[in-house]
Amino acid sequence: MTETKSEPGNSNAMWGGRFAAGPDAIMEAINASIGYDRRMAAQDIAGSRAHAAMLAAQGIITDSDSNAIREGLLTVLSEIEAGTFQYSAALEDIHMNVESRLKQIIGEPAGRLHTGRSRNDQVATDFRLWVRDQIDAAIEGCIALQKAFLAQAQEGADWVMPGFTHLQTAQPVTWGHHMLAYVEMLGRDVSRFRDARARMNECPLGAAALAGTSFPIDREMTAQALGFDRPCANSLDAVADRDFALDFLSASAICAMHLSRFAEELVIWSSAQFRFVALSDRFTTGSSIMPQKKNPDAAELIRAKIGRILGAQVALFMVMKGLPLAYSKDMQEDKEQVFDAADSLMLSLAAMTGMVTDMSANRDVLEAAAGSGFSTATDLADWLVRTLNMPFRDAHHVTGTLVALAESKGCDLPDLSLDDMQGVHGAITENVFTVLGVHNSVASRACYGGTAPAQVLAQVARWKAIL
Repeated sequence: MTETKSEPGNSNAMWGGRFAAGPDAIMEAINASIGYDRRMAAQDIAGSRAHAAMLAAQGIITDSDSNAIREGLLTVLSEIEAGTFQYSAALEDIHMNVESRLKQIIGEPAGRLHTGRSRNDQVATDFRLWVRDQIDAAIEGCIALQKAFLAQAQEGADWVMPGFTHLQTAQPVTWGHHMLAYVEMLGRDVSRFRDARARMNECPLGAAALAGTSFPIDREMTAQALGFDRPCANSLDAVADRDFALDFLSASAICAMHLSRFAEELVIWSSAQFRFVALSDRFTTGSSIMPQKKNPDAAELIRAKIGRILGAQVALFMVMKGLPLAYSKDMQEDKEQVFDAADSLMLSLAAMTGMVTDMSANRDVLEAAAGSGFSTATDLADWLVRTLNMPFRDAHHVTGTLVALAESKGCDLPDLSLDDMQGVHGAITENVFTVLGVHNSVASRACYGGTAPAQVLAQVARWKAIL
C-alpha cells in the first residue's frame, strides 16, 4: 500500500468550497487518522452499504444509484483485502479514502452516499461495529482458555498441592480446584464482555452530525441490517458516546489482570526452586549465555500486558473527561489505544491457552509440597472441635502448641507421636491421625465449592455443560 500527499495550495475536495487552500503538512500530519483507522475498513463499508440500501428503500436516492454504490463498495473492499488499495493521508480517514475511491469507480452516484449522515455518526457506527467484533473474539478466546483449564482440572482432580495465602503454605488443595479458580475468573470475564456487548448494541447511524437529519431515513432498517438491537435514542449522545469503548477496555483490563495472576504463578511454579510445572519448549526461551536456562518468557510478557491495556483505558478516560457535547476532534484519539489493547488481549489469551494446554504438572513434587509447612494444622483444630467439643479458639491454641512442638522436633504434625500430642492435651486419641494426611484433608473439604476431588469433578461437569 502506498500513501499519497496533497499538493500545497490544493483544497481538500471533501471539505467543499469553504477552504481555499490545502492543509499545512504539520496540520495534515496531526489531523490524519488513516494510519490507524484503516483497520475499520470492513466496518465502514458495511455501514455504508446498509445506509445506501436504506436511502433507496426510502426513495431518497434511486435504486440504480444505490446498487452502483453497494457494488462499488464491494470492489473497494476487495482491493483493501488484496492489499492494492492506495491510502491517502490528504483524505484524512478511512471514510474519505473509501468514498474517494468509490467515486473513481462509479462516478457521480458516489456523491449521493453521504446523504442523511455525517462522519460523526459514521465513525461512531464503524467504531461500535469494530469493538463489537473484538468483544466476540475476546469471548471466544476466554472460552478456549476455560476449556484448557478444565482439561487440566479434570486430569488432576485428585492431585494434592499446597494452597497458599501470603505465598506461604496454608492448606492442601487439589490441582483441579486451583485450575477451576481460573475457570471461574474467566467466566466472569465472559459475563462482563457480554454485558458490554448488550449495552453498546445500539446504532448511531442517522444521528448525522449531532442533531439528526431532515431526510426521511429509516434508522430501524439500518440498525437491523448491521445487527444492532435498536437505533441510539438521542442524536447528541449517539455521536458523543465512547462508553462502549471504555466498557470494552474495562473488561479487557480485568481479564488481563486475571491472565497476569496466573502468569505470575507459572513463573514461580516453573522455577527450579518450586518445580511444580514444566512448560513446553513452544512457550519458553533460552539464554544467550547460560545454556541451562529455560525462561518462561511468554508468561512474563503476558504479565506485562495488563500495563498496556489498563494504560489504554486511562488514556481514553483522559480524552473523554472534559469534552462538551457533542463531537470534538479529541475523539479521534479514541482508537489507537483500543486497537492496541485489543491486540494485546487477544495475543495474551492465545498464548496463555497454549501454555495451559501444554504445561505438565509435577504430581510428586506437588504432593510433597502439599504436606509441608504444617498444612494440616486447620484439620487438627477442626478435629479437636468436632471430636472433643472444644471451642475453636481453644482448639486453635492447642494446635498452635503442637505446631511449635513439631517445629522444635524438626518434623511435621503427622510425625508427632500420640504421647507427644497427649502431652499437650490428654484427651487426644489415635483417631486424630485420620485427619492429618493431605489426602484426608482435601477429601474432607466436600462442601459446595470445596477442594474435594468429588466437588472438583462436579464443577468440571457443570462448566462443561455451561460451555
